Amino acid sequence: MRVVTISATYGTAGNRIGPAVAERLGVPFVDRAIPSAVAEELGCSLEEALAHDDRAEHGLGRLFAGAVRLPTVTFGGVDMYVPGAMPLAPEEFVRRTERTLQQMATNQGGVFLGRAGAVVLAEHPGALHVRLDAPIQRRIRQAAAFNQVSEREAARIIDENDRARSAYVRHFYRVDPADPRLYQLVLDSTRIPVATCAELIVMAAEALY
Repeated sequence: MRVVTISATYGTAGNRIGPAVAERLGVPFVDRAIPSAVAEELGCSLEEALAHDDRAEHGLGRLFAGAVRLPTVTFGGVDMYVPGAMPLAPEEFVRRTERTLQQMATNQGGVFLGRAGAVVLAEHPGALHVRLDAPIQRRIRQAAAFNQVSEREAARIIDENDRARSAYVRHFYRVDPADPRLYQLVLDSTRIPVATCAELIVMAAEALY
């Protein structure tokens, strides 16, 4: 089973490159499927699971502030009250996420975006670990163009996402997600076209498998 993990800073088109790689390799693209599967296993709402996810805006900030003790969750940057929601321990969410990711990698392979995949699957045989990153100004321009928002709004979103995703990896795994030693391939997808990045990742994955 081919396995690729992609660590992508916001604005580097990870959500475009990942599916393209998965299609070429003939494996699933796994992003939101992970928190959904974990929510089902834990018996909690998807919104509550997303509040702990490394890709939910503000989620980590509220997690570290202890707000998960309250029946209020953050979904897409908006606070919502979830009637009857039970507190979900962050460590339990991360443990279940790791197990789900490992099971998916073993049973079906896949291209996994985020969730410290390069750390969680570091010992998985034949896995390729990829980092997408670029200077902040180029990420802002690309995010604004892809999402059809102003550069000011793109900068705000990037700042929030960068802090949340970095906090997730640093807090739970004690590593810097930007450390190139975690990856076999590091690409600047604001300078290299998205299609070319996908092709390079496919070539590297096939070489490792």
